[in-house]
Amino acid sequence: MATLSSSVASRSYRSGYSASFSQVNGNRHQSLSFLSQGLNSHELCVRFQRKSGQSSVFMQDGAVVTDSNPKESKSSLKGVKDDVLSVLSQDVAKVGVESDGHSQSTVSITVVGASGDLAKKKIFPALFALYYEGCLPEHFTIYGYSRSKMTDVELRDMVSKTLTCRIDKRANCGEKMEEFLKRCFYHSGQYDSQEHFTALDKKLKEHEAGRISNRLFYLSIPPNIFVDAVKCASSSASSVNGWTRVIVEKPFGRDSETSAALTKSLKQYLDEDQIFRIDHYLGKELVENLSVLRFSNLIFEPLWSRQYIQNVQLIFSEDFGTEGRGGYFDNYGIIRDIMQNHLLQILALFAMETPVSLDAEDIRNEKVKVLRSMRPIKVEDVVIGQYKSHTNGGVTNPGYTDDKTVPKDSLTPTFAAAALFIDNARWDGVPFLMKAGKALHTKRAEIRVQFRHVPGNLYNRNTGSDFDKATNELVIRVQPDEAIYLKINNKVPGLGMRLDRSNLNLLYSARYSKEIPDAYERLLLDAIEGERRLFIRSDELDAAWALFTPLLKEIEEKKRIPEYYPYGSRGPVGAHYLAAKHKVQWGDVSLDQ
Repeated sequence: MATLSSSVASRSYRSGYSASFSQVNGNRHQSLSFLSQGLNSHELCVRFQRKSGQSSVFMQDGAVVTDSNPKESKSSLKGVKDDVLSVLSQDVAKVGVESDGHSQSTVSITVVGASGDLAKKKIFPALFALYYEGCLPEHFTIYGYSRSKMTDVELRDMVSKTLTCRIDKRANCGEKMEEFLKRCFYHSGQYDSQEHFTALDKKLKEHEAGRISNRLFYLSIPPNIFVDAVKCASSSASSVNGWTRVIVEKPFGRDSETSAALTKSLKQYLDEDQIFRIDHYLGKELVENLSVLRFSNLIFEPLWSRQYIQNVQLIFSEDFGTEGRGGYFDNYGIIRDIMQNHLLQILALFAMETPVSLDAEDIRNEKVKVLRSMRPIKVEDVVIGQYKSHTNGGVTNPGYTDDKTVPKDSLTPTFAAAALFIDNARWDGVPFLMKAGKALHTKRAEIRVQFRHVPGNLYNRNTGSDFDKATNELVIRVQPDEAIYLKINNKVPGLGMRLDRSNLNLLYSARYSKEIPDAYERLLLDAIEGERRLFIRSDELDAAWALFTPLLKEIEEKKRIPEYYPYGSRGPVGAHYLAAKHKVQWGDVSLDQ
């Protein structure tokens, strides 16, 4: 019989905080807890990480305390405990737990492109949500930076119109907003001006007031000025005594060549670990839950292979078109905009092998292996489409080329479906079907896993029903109305033997009362904390582009004409033929979807 043994070590600090460390049965599951002894009510969040013989402690204020003289790895409780306590006792002043407060660190967040839609609709609201939830450090400053002429007051007025509070915490909403807006400031400048970034640096230093300075730049700007902004921020506004990180929004190039050039240019001014390439879909709750669902539930992991899974479908649809914003979209198209990043990232997370740990590098290593194992995409396994004008109920919706920002002769696809394959032992022969489109009949993003039929199914013979066509299906609905449900065959109550398909359903809104955080909240918090597992590494990006670049070149060089589909429909008929070719039926078109 196994015996449970545990050890606990604790230590008090002159600041009035005490730290405790525990280990159970010799397992390497360490935890640190800090208990306030009356100094103030501020909560201190700590994460402890050990890798490569080095100890690091991640503090709530964004600072990272690292043992600068790592010793040989110690397997005993005492060894690990001493490492932690040594790091904390030597460097505690640097992370702001001393009672005098003179050496506290601060985080300065600069939103470059602050007057744009993304900043107004997503970034500032996400930062406020983090502040509202108590996830931002005690000392932080937010600066908006763009070419528009604006005062601090005007920025605050602009930002305040997009801020909302959590449904379950509205009591002090107005007060929190006022406090947050007081931390927001504005600086006008050109994105390629060293002088203007130097002036920004001066303002940031005034707010940092001699504290250890950590700086995060969010580039919410067009990709053609990424490098200019990074060059200026790196040379003129970097932290001199803390970390500097830069969040880069997609698109990361248009193909392998332009992506590699962008990466090379960024690395002239930044190290790879300073670059946070954001794909907001990786921050969505149901996407992050993928690995939890698979690796922490015994019923799923044994089924996660070609032996039991017939196909996997990754579906993304929007019920609106470009509607005046076609200029950007026409230069990229649906394959670059959705498939090459959002859906491919989800596919890699879904199909990867069990990582060695939850460390960012271990997870990203497994994702890269999946991408490098993928078979080149054949053009005959791809269907492209473009929506056209359609009148329904007296309302006429314009076609893609009716958009004034789109060329009249544009062949840019607004819809694409593709069959992809992973040539490894786990997934050999299993089709991964992707489908993404604009101006379709519904808005959704989901993962559908269709399992193989039951061999020699008794009920085909006894009931006359073809349950080979009613296989089990696991559906992970990413948005809207987040849910996980499993379709099973079940007996209808009654004296007869009649079967139907039923859902075992986990609807998040019914199960969890708390509002689900926006993806940008999670990703911004991770960037502040230096957590990289939901961000894209350069070799991961290279592998993704290597898969899609040959396909894109063939489509564009041969000027392949898209199949036209009515606005508000289910998309091109060709998508159904593509699925049938691989003996698959799209799960989102069945009656019991």
